[in-house]
This record gives sequence, C-alpha cells and structure tokens, in this order.
Amino acid sequence: MSISIGGDERVRSEPNVVPLCDVLLVLLIIFMVVTPLVQKGVDLKLPTTITAIKMPENVEVTMYIKKDGTIYINQDKVTDIERLQSLLEEVFLTVPEKKLYLRADGDLEYGKLIEVYEKVRAAGIENIAIITEAKTEKGS
Repeated sequence: MSISIGGDERVRSEPNVVPLCDVLLVLLIIFMVVTPLVQKGVDLKLPTTITAIKMPENVEVTMYIKKDGTIYINQDKVTDIERLQSLLEEVFLTVPEKKLYLRADGDLEYGKLIEVYEKVRAAGIENIAIITEAKTEKGS
C-alpha cells in the first residue's frame, strides 16, 4: 500500500489475502492427513488372525454383518434376510468377477453367519473372501 501526499488521489483499500492463503493451506494439509484415516464401510470389530491379508482397494462387492445381525451390501442395508439371495443376484449381474468380500463382526453369532453363507451360496457366489485384521504382537 502506498501513501500519497496531496489531495488529488482517493484512499485505496486493498484486501490482504496472505493470511487467508495461510489458513487455506493449513486446512488442506489437515484434510490430506485425516482423509486416509477415515474408515470406509460399516463400523465393525473384525476378528484378528495371524495370516491376515490386506483388502484390495478396488473391491466391487462387500458384505458387512454387524454384531446384531444387520447386513449391508456396499453400505446398503438389507432389511429382509429372505431377500438377500435375490439382492446378491442383482448386484452380481453387472460385476465381471463373482467374488464377495465378507466383513463380519468378531462377536457375531455363528448360526447367523452360516445362515448368511447359505444365502450367498444359493445366489451362485462360490468365491468368498473373509476379511480379518492382523493380530498384533500383544495378541489382541
């Protein structure tokens, strides 16, 4: 900003955008750090195994089963387990690789898991990958 001596020129007001740019850059860095930490999918407590393999990035179909037995297919809630077979058949019509990734809560009742497994097999899906978390050294 310049100072003028004399009465011919009007006062010029110019906004200082440097602090605004600083704030925007800090926000950008925060979002870049936090975004990968955000979990995709339904919140579950997965069982732990020694031989856990990381889930691939580009997964077409994932099924989530919560502790209370609530089922989700790609974040869409399945309201009736009797419709599960037909819903899976619809989803896999457009998917070239018929592979289902299953993420089930570690405290899920075994009978409920078997019931869902039977519906998946009845839908013609033979390739099922069960997703787990890697066991830590403490054995958690």
